[in-house]
Amino acid sequence: MTALLDIDQLRTFIAIAETGSFTRAAEVVHKTQSAVSMQMKRLEERIGKPIFERDGRQSKLTDDGERLLDYARRIVKLNTEALTTIASTNLSGRVRLGVPDDYADRYLPEIMARFSRSHPDVELTVQCEPIVQLVGLIDRGELDLAIVTHDAAGRPAEVIRRERMLWVSSSRHAVHLEEPLPLALARPYVGDRMCPWRRAALPRLEEIGRPYRILYTSSNSTALSAAILAGLAVSVFPESGLRPGMRVLGPGDGFPPLPAFDIALMRNPHESSALADALAEHIVQGLDNLGDVAAAE
Repeated sequence: MTALLDIDQLRTFIAIAETGSFTRAAEVVHKTQSAVSMQMKRLEERIGKPIFERDGRQSKLTDDGERLLDYARRIVKLNTEALTTIASTNLSGRVRLGVPDDYADRYLPEIMARFSRSHPDVELTVQCEPIVQLVGLIDRGELDLAIVTHDAAGRPAEVIRRERMLWVSSSRHAVHLEEPLPLALARPYVGDRMCPWRRAALPRLEEIGRPYRILYTSSNSTALSAAILAGLAVSVFPESGLRPGMRVLGPGDGFPPLPAFDIALMRNPHESSALADALAEHIVQGLDNLGDVAAAE
């Protein structure tokens, strides 16, 4: 009889593949590192082939592991869709979601529409706050879920989307040619952590010897967009945040490439609920592009 693959093992396997580390994956799936190692040992025994090999300090997929990863993502996603669809008619009550304002514009409309259609008897409450405040609300159990920038959260979280970070300016102005370069950026720190976008952008300007000045600082993405579209400054935006009237600046314009960044989902550590799980699945299904990014890379 053909052995069946274990969904929980596949979830852990995906987490290791995405984080490159058994230790970081253990945080994502909320298991001990020894439990993660045991799961992967059993998964390898089940398929009869090794799926990991060491590459320095990281765990790298073998060729068989790469093939399994594609199937694992599809199996886990299909399993989730089946459970969500079957359970959707029985859910009622209230679920609380936290989102920074710069993600709210891009992601909330689709998430709320899809969730409301599947769960018409559930009240979805949304709170828009800076990430540091969302983390505090999660820690105190005042939110069920929060969508955050992974590096800025400072907590274990499930990576659900990866995006390119881009230099952007107005398509109608030549502010990117000014010396020193005027910049519009988010506030320097998110809690006790430096803003990951600043941490990526400013050193790259310094490496190429490009002088700059911080002209506008705001934690509000709408305010930053206004400064960009008015031709007052250059900024750093995620690919999904591009708006009509914005121009992407690349090496041909004298701007070095920026790294990708991760968007993650945080859950209430004090309690879980079927409502939160259902909303989480909608968020993951709506935002997941990790397989596409991996294939493109």
